[in-house]
Amino acid sequence: MWRSSNKYQNRENKTGNYHYKMFKCFNRKFRINEAAPPLDVKLAFVECTDHGDHMTAVQLRRFLVLYQEEKDCSLHHAEMIMEQVVQRIYPDKKSYHGKGLTINDFFHFLMFDDLNPPIRNEIHNDMDAPLSHYYIYTGHNSYLTGNQLSSDCSEVPIAKALQNGVRVIELDVWPNSSKDDINVLHGGTLTTPISLIRCLKTIKEFAFVTSAYPVIITLEDHLTEELQAKVAEMITETFGSMLYIPESQRLQEFPSPESLKYRIVISTKPPKEYLEEKDKAIEEEHELEADDKSDGDQEYEDYSDNYLNSGDLASGYRRLITIHAGKPKGSLRKELRAVSDKVRRLSLNELEIERAAASYGDDLVRFSQRNILRIYPKGTRVDSSNFKPLVAWMHGAQMIAFNMQGYGKSLWLMQGMFKANGGCGYLKKPDFLLKNGPDDEVFDWKRHLPVKMTLKVRVYMGDGWRLDFSHTHFDSYSPPDFYTKVFIVGVPADDGKKKTKIITDDWCPVWNEEFTFSLTVPELAILGIEVREHDMSDKDDFGGQTWLPVSEIKPGIRSIPLSDKKGKKFNNVRLLMRFEFVETK
Repeated sequence: MWRSSNKYQNRENKTGNYHYKMFKCFNRKFRINEAAPPLDVKLAFVECTDHGDHMTAVQLRRFLVLYQEEKDCSLHHAEMIMEQVVQRIYPDKKSYHGKGLTINDFFHFLMFDDLNPPIRNEIHNDMDAPLSHYYIYTGHNSYLTGNQLSSDCSEVPIAKALQNGVRVIELDVWPNSSKDDINVLHGGTLTTPISLIRCLKTIKEFAFVTSAYPVIITLEDHLTEELQAKVAEMITETFGSMLYIPESQRLQEFPSPESLKYRIVISTKPPKEYLEEKDKAIEEEHELEADDKSDGDQEYEDYSDNYLNSGDLASGYRRLITIHAGKPKGSLRKELRAVSDKVRRLSLNELEIERAAASYGDDLVRFSQRNILRIYPKGTRVDSSNFKPLVAWMHGAQMIAFNMQGYGKSLWLMQGMFKANGGCGYLKKPDFLLKNGPDDEVFDWKRHLPVKMTLKVRVYMGDGWRLDFSHTHFDSYSPPDFYTKVFIVGVPADDGKKKTKIITDDWCPVWNEEFTFSLTVPELAILGIEVREHDMSDKDDFGGQTWLPVSEIKPGIRSIPLSDKKGKKFNNVRLLMRFEFVETK
């Protein structure tokens, strides 16, 4: 029996029996067999070893190049893999024959997901473009431990989110009961508050444990001018040189993730009185333009600089804001079409973007090419559930704010998406969302699009449940009856769902079934894999899930680790699958 840990338990019995009781009196015995290599694995071994009994490093490299399409694989890389496999299977090395990998050793190598992963694990996107060119892993009400109405506020979910690669942390800041300090809580609810300083210290501690790329703190500000000044002092003292302070109060282009590595970035709405003063300044600018446009521009810039450095209470708070935020006032379409040389962030709820996408989706795409769109759950999601993010992604929205403390398919989809680009929390948007066509048209998924490629998915087998679950977890009377569901979620034309047959009474099911998916926009497609245990009398039991961005999937025979409902990877549960991409000519 293979194991994912370094201590490979090659010495446990290759066969065994599980006993199940029927009606508290009859004893049923089921034989448990060792997982065996599928036929395709045996054929690959035979071909790459020239019908030999052992696979050398040279032959392993041949397999990696021919079957796994790792064209740049070196002999040194193959030697390193072989050394790690041998160390795991033969930890004392006394029983190792030194001739290379046997067919069973080779099979176990294929099941090690760290040595044979299903997706690329390195950062490979260009990280020097403006922030608006990236999807950014974003949390919603990041301090909540449960539902939106009565759960505790805590620094723990903030730490967990950062450890999982989330790059945008949302904090709702309110005055405390004595109005002399700042709490974080979901206003107008029964959620218990936590102090802002605890949240900030937690962010500092965990910000870059998983990713070096910037953490953006979005503040939902409900404070007085005096407390805003206190927030500025807290943020500055807590983060010190980690804090990014923009050179200009209103940027014409956002900085890049690369330029902001290991930095903390603040996003919030500007103080109210600053907005009012800015409106007055704009009016004066228009008057000056009538006399002398160039002189007027310079005088306005001088006026603004003098105002911003006037030393009022809010100036310290205002100068920390890199991403100026707001919600649409009046017509959303006019807001999206408003011409400005300054970039900003606009927040919409899930219903607003769905309506906008249906009526004027091109305006969303154009706006998000320079500016940032943040989409958050509708207010009725008090159970901390999430929405389907595809509509937002298809229109270029960068920040899809999710309740990370929840679970469900929408969150699995989000977790899968951000496995891409090394799990760093920033994914470069496809070029078709950043560049317009020859007639200045933008991407429109509603148009008829040709098939770009076909993805072939073969589900060979699964194993590991008997190590991670009790033998009666799925069924008190017999071994489980597993089947696998395979999904594609992307633009509507690409969506699809397939299902294997049910394998009864088997802890190590072998399906060996192939499915085909035609993809028009593979850049936005995500492959979902979910194992269920068939139950004739009740709802089918959950046996594991994972979601993989199609653009990151590595071709060949791959180990697919499955996770629980929260997205935590099981210790041992794996599938063995094969992926093949066929380009459309």
